[in-house]
Amino acid sequence: MTNQVALITGASRGLGLEIARAYARRGLRLILTARGAEPLKQAADELAALTDVLAIAGDVADPRHAERLVHKGLDKFQRIDVLVNNASELGPSPMPELQNLSREAFEHILRVNVVAPLELTQLVIPAMRAHKTGLIVNVTSDAGVQAYPTWGGYGASKAALEHLSRVLAAELEGSGVRVFVVDPGDMDTAMHRAAEPGVDLSHLPTPDSVAPAFVRLLDEQAAFGRFEARRLLAVMA
Repeated sequence: MTNQVALITGASRGLGLEIARAYARRGLRLILTARGAEPLKQAADELAALTDVLAIAGDVADPRHAERLVHKGLDKFQRIDVLVNNASELGPSPMPELQNLSREAFEHILRVNVVAPLELTQLVIPAMRAHKTGLIVNVTSDAGVQAYPTWGGYGASKAALEHLSRVLAAELEGSGVRVFVVDPGDMDTAMHRAAEPGVDLSHLPTPDSVAPAFVRLLDEQAAFGRFEARRLLAVMA
């Protein structure tokens, strides 16, 4: 897979960084983005020892950043084979009940978790169609399926992302571009700790133990699928 290129959002820490590490070990070249410039640079410097890396800091909610990211990636590598929409927004901390969720906060959650993945998808699809192959991976959550109090804004955004993915797969049928939705499950991450401040999450899996599931999906040939990382890992064991 040394000729393939993966674009990963939210790649400076947590699951995004671990997916980048796993893909680098597999031989993929990387386009990485995250909001924090310094942590992203540290990640890029580390991964550059394994593969070619282009890292551009910015906010995926900014459409100008999304366009710049994809255009510079195509300029450098001439292709983008895999898009991993991993960057996510929880909203205010602590997370409020829906009756107290402001319009501005909800709009921002939707902008990051739904609109930005669609914009990036729209930007990479032409090149994927031209190569008649590609993989779009949208990271979801069981909060998009189950009703958890105070998780309404985030959960609604993930439910929207999942249905968007299903429709996208139907529209791309026969193109060679696959669309997967992946629920990584509960993990011990900074994002989860922000969602539940003060709760001990040390018993939960760490992102490095979940990332191999995303490598497994590189070889999955289905046109669409909703996958739970733990089940994939159990099959791989």
